Amino acid sequence: MRHFYHVIVLSGLLASCGGHPSEDPSFYFGGQIVNPTSDYVVLYKGDQALDSARLDANGTFGMRLDSLPSGLYNFSHRPEFQYLYLEPGDSLQIRLNTVAFDESLVYAGKGEGVNNTLMDLFLEAEAEDQVIRESFAALEPAAFRTRLDSLLQRKMQRVEGMQAEEPLSEGARKVVASTIRYRNYFYREGYPVWHRRLSEDRTLHPLPGDFYDYRKDIAYNDSDLTFLRPYYDFMKFHIANMAYMGCKKACDSDVVQGRNALHFNRHQLAIIDSLVPQQVLRDNLFRAVAFEYLLKHDTEAHFEIFMEDLELRAARNRHLGEIQELREGIRNLRPNRELPELYVQNQEGDTLSLANLAGNNRQTVFYFWSGPEIRHLRNISQRVRSLQVQYPQHRFVGICLRTEKDRWKEIVDSYGLDPANQYWTSDFQGFAHKLIVYNSSFKSVIAQNGRVVDGFANLNSSF
Repeated sequence: MRHFYHVIVLSGLLASCGGHPSEDPSFYFGGQIVNPTSDYVVLYKGDQALDSARLDANGTFGMRLDSLPSGLYNFSHRPEFQYLYLEPGDSLQIRLNTVAFDESLVYAGKGEGVNNTLMDLFLEAEAEDQVIRESFAALEPAAFRTRLDSLLQRKMQRVEGMQAEEPLSEGARKVVASTIRYRNYFYREGYPVWHRRLSEDRTLHPLPGDFYDYRKDIAYNDSDLTFLRPYYDFMKFHIANMAYMGCKKACDSDVVQGRNALHFNRHQLAIIDSLVPQQVLRDNLFRAVAFEYLLKHDTEAHFEIFMEDLELRAARNRHLGEIQELREGIRNLRPNRELPELYVQNQEGDTLSLANLAGNNRQTVFYFWSGPEIRHLRNISQRVRSLQVQYPQHRFVGICLRTEKDRWKEIVDSYGLDPANQYWTSDFQGFAHKLIVYNSSFKSVIAQNGRVVDGFANLNSSF
């Protein structure tokens, strides 16, 4: 029943916009966003932006694109995003309230069936996650599998019932079924580790010989699923699991027990290389492993070995430049390095470098926030106020990213932030790559006399 009221409202909106005949190869996407956190909605295919639409004064938007292929897309209203399934001729309207983005999101119009189903499955998965990880995973293997299979069967039966009433296309049905199956597979992969933790066993629990039989059904070369979140999350977990289990059997026990980061991640690279032929998925998985490893801040010598291995296996990886930038950014944030050449503006519009702001004997703590993420701003501001009392000898400097300049000024004023210690930049990419600000919401950089003291500080754990 969660969709009923919204469908009535959206149907009215859709009628007012005019329908699109089913043979029309174009696609219309529009709707209304309540309490918007950004001025735009952006539509993506994979990680490529296709189009954007500006919200009007009522929070409504619309865009029409020609000759779209059927498949998964996603839309972003910064900082949130959600994926959807589109087919030529669809005319889809959304309504959502950013106060509860996912919970309020509802679709109406041609294409609503598959998208409301995917949204319901997403919300159900969020509600089930803790139960499966903590209650189901505490059971013995046979009982765990019975519970999980029962959940899978109920969901698949529901899809079959819907198919009888309102048939989905073959492509849409494949995406829905894959969403259900790969979430099920994800929990199967995680069971041994979760069960060991819950039972406090020192070793992994012995499993029935057929426990991993579902792996025979894994698609390693299906471009339709590359950007399906349950599939991608499963693939990352699956590869890490295989790397650990394979190493546990074949490698020196001291290496396994020590959880040697270089050793383990080279195993992951080898598994991706051998198992995944689909180029985009392969590229994305290599990137995920590289980012996770590099952000562990291993030694320079180990970094060199890892990068040589990666470049050997993924010489044409479309993310290789980004990975190399991350590696260089981490190197440049080691203690006593000069601060990267990055610039910010103050309330008067003056441009200053980070080195200018940290150019004296007083330690300066740079932290980062974004206008659309108001909850995070509240949390980080509260933490900074506490630290200012404990460390009066430090200067705490906030840098606003991914926010229009006028909006930044409004937030500084309305939230009572000290304008003398608040700065703004439009160069999100520069800060992301050179200061590595995207891996922790409380990431900070401590500097003094224009040099790095701690490039990977955290406001919650470094003080």
